[in-house]
Amino acid sequence: MPCELSTIRLHAYLDGELDAVGAADFERHLQSCAQCAAALASENALRQALAASQLYERAPVGLRKRVLSSLPATSTTLAVKYPLWRWAALAAALLLAAVLGRELLTFLHGQSEENALAFAAVDAHLRSLQPGHLTDVESTDQHTVKPWFDGKIDFAPSVRDFATAGFPLIGGRLDVLSGRTAAALVYARRKHVVNVFVLKPPVSRALQDFGERQGYRWISWRADGYIYIAVSDASATDLQQLRDLFLKE
Repeated sequence: MPCELSTIRLHAYLDGELDAVGAADFERHLQSCAQCAAALASENALRQALAASQLYERAPVGLRKRVLSSLPATSTTLAVKYPLWRWAALAAALLLAAVLGRELLTFLHGQSEENALAFAAVDAHLRSLQPGHLTDVESTDQHTVKPWFDGKIDFAPSVRDFATAGFPLIGGRLDVLSGRTAAALVYARRKHVVNVFVLKPPVSRALQDFGERQGYRWISWRADGYIYIAVSDASATDLQQLRDLFLKE
């Protein structure tokens, strides 16, 4: 039977699409899975062969001449056809387009920054659902989970158990979101798993308060000087309730 990771992770690893944790996990997997190691070697050999085969042709020299000959002969001809005021109007329009384009790119970049961290949290949540990845320390006791983070990260996340409110603590682990170390607190909500990621500021832009991706929801907030992102396939109401529990303490 083929190894599941050879189809799920192999090409993402080759293309550099896995984050640091995912890449390290796959590299450890390669040490014990001959099937994935052979598939990786085969893909690398294929890529090297394609790169060495030079499967392209240079365009004929005559093509450049034909393209150049189809262009306007001289700038003088253009000047006759288009008076100075038209060139000035065109220059103004180009300047306006450049300014608006820059503002649009800045806005879109900001939006992508906002979404990138939330999307990374959703991806980390999905990774955690793989067997053996959910917790590094498994305990329902907050006084066991909180000290476990000591010395592993440069901040002390607040760990709380909300079992009486329907969100029992399961444990915790270290994770990475967009290259930043995060503490992941793991809770249960009925039959759902909820990951609450805790990070230190700064973040260049404010996170979107909530969103959804691939059927999973996230909600974010700030408290005690930290950024929190809760991710689950539980309902939006459940996530809001968990956020409110953190903010009440």
